Amino acid sequence: MKATRHPTKYLGEEYRRLVREHLNWELKELQTANEPVCKVDGRQVILLCANNYLNLSTHPKVVDAMLEATKKYGAGAGSDRSISGNMTVHEELDRRLARFKNAPASLTYQTGFMANEGLVPQLCGRGDLFVSDELNHGSIIDGVRLTKADRAIFKHKDVEDLARVMDEVAKHDPPYNHIWILTDGVFSMDGDLAPLPEIAKLAEEAGAGVYVDDAHGEGVLGEDGRGIVSHFHLRRDQVHVEMGTFSKAFGVIGGHITGGEDLRNFAYNKSRSWLLSGGVPPGVAAACTAAIDVLETEPQHVQQVWQNREYFLTAMQDLGFDTGNSETPIVPVMCGESKKAKELADFIWQKGIFALPIVFPMVARDKARIRAQLCTKHTKEQLDRAICAFEEGGKKLDLI
Repeated sequence: MKATRHPTKYLGEEYRRLVREHLNWELKELQTANEPVCKVDGRQVILLCANNYLNLSTHPKVVDAMLEATKKYGAGAGSDRSISGNMTVHEELDRRLARFKNAPASLTYQTGFMANEGLVPQLCGRGDLFVSDELNHGSIIDGVRLTKADRAIFKHKDVEDLARVMDEVAKHDPPYNHIWILTDGVFSMDGDLAPLPEIAKLAEEAGAGVYVDDAHGEGVLGEDGRGIVSHFHLRRDQVHVEMGTFSKAFGVIGGHITGGEDLRNFAYNKSRSWLLSGGVPPGVAAACTAAIDVLETEPQHVQQVWQNREYFLTAMQDLGFDTGNSETPIVPVMCGESKKAKELADFIWQKGIFALPIVFPMVARDKARIRAQLCTKHTKEQLDRAICAFEEGGKKLDLI
C-alpha cells in the first residue's frame, strides 16, 4: 500500500508556511572577511550579528599560523583522529587548551555542536537522569534526546526551581545511578549568565555532575577570556565538563571539552561524532592554538569588546529599547512579534546595518528580537550609526 502522498511534497509546503508566518531564515552572502564593516549581498554594511567577538578570524598571528601549518601538514588530516588523522597539531592544541583552562585535560572536536551531540548521550543511559535548563542550546537538547535516560527541566536560571527538582529526584525509587545537570554558560539568545556557583552547590549536595556549555563565554568572560568557570572562580571538581567552541571568540572553527584525564579518555572512546568524523584540518588546529596565544598575550581585545558593549547597551536603553537580561556582548533588542522583528531588521539593513531577527522556534513566539553582537573592532562612529538606525526604526515601528 502506497503512502497517501509523496513525502517530498511536505518540504515545499512547510517552507511556504514558514514564510507566511515570518519564521523563515533568509540567507545573506558575506563577500569579504568577517569584519565590522564588510560586503554583504553587494552592499557595504556594519556587521552587528557576528560571533567573532574579538575579531580574531583576521588576526595576523591566527591567519599566519593557519597558512604555515597547511603548508607543512597539508590541507586535511586525511582520516578520523581515531584512525590515522591524529596529528601533532591536534595533540598540541589539546594540551595548549588544557593549560589555558588550568585543567588536567582537554579534547577538541570538529564543531561545538558535535561536542554536545557526541558526548552528552554517552554520559547517561537507562536508570540515569539529565536535569536541564529550559533554554539550553539545541545541541544539548538533541544530545539528551539521543539517550534512554530520564530527563527533568528546571525554569530558566531559577535556582529555587532547580532545588525543587533535585528534592524530587532524591525521592526517586529506585535511586538514579548517575545524575548530570546541564546548562549553557552564556545563553546565546539573551546574553545572560547561568548561576553556575549555585548550580554547582546543588549538584555537589546531590552527588551530580555539572556540564556547562560555555560557547559564548569563552574569550569574553574570566581571566584573559578563560570562560565562565574562571569568571566565577570555581574549582575543577565543581564543574566536571566545560564545553566550548573555537568558532566564536576564538575566530576559527571547532568544539572542545575540558575537565579531568578520565573525561578526555572517556570522550574520545565513546563520542561517535568524534570517532566517526575526519579530524579538523591541521591549519585549523594551528589557528586555534594561535588564537589562545593571542588571548593570553593581548588582553586589550577582551577589554575593548566590553567597552563597546557598555557603550551600545547604555545608548539603546537610554532610547527606551528593551534589551532583555543581557550580561554579555550579546544585546537583544526585544520586538515581541516575529513580523515586527523582521521589519526592524529590514529597516536597519536599508540603513547599512546587518543584524538578524531571531524568531520562533529559536525563541518563544512572543519573544522575537534582533540579536546585536558587539565585537572588539567596532568603532564608536560605527556604533553610533547603528544606534541611529535602531532609533529611527524603533520609532517607526512603535518599539520606543
